[in-house]
Amino acid sequence: MAHPKRKISKTRRDKRRTHYKLTAPGLAQCPTTGEFHLPHRAYWLDGKLYYKGQVIMEKEVLA
Repeated sequence: MAHPKRKISKTRRDKRRTHYKLTAPGLAQCPTTGEFHLPHRAYWLDGKLYYKGQVIMEKEVLA
């Protein structure tokens, strides 16, 4: 089995792990409502489902 010849310091180990970062998702703004949402995805706003600036469906009100 392979063994390290020298001990790797905590600093060197941590430097190697610095590249694992989260990135913020890119958001698109709807031209109709001005709402920010994930691109290429439908989103709900005030009981209506929007996609590409158009209303796709409306939420039913249960009595």
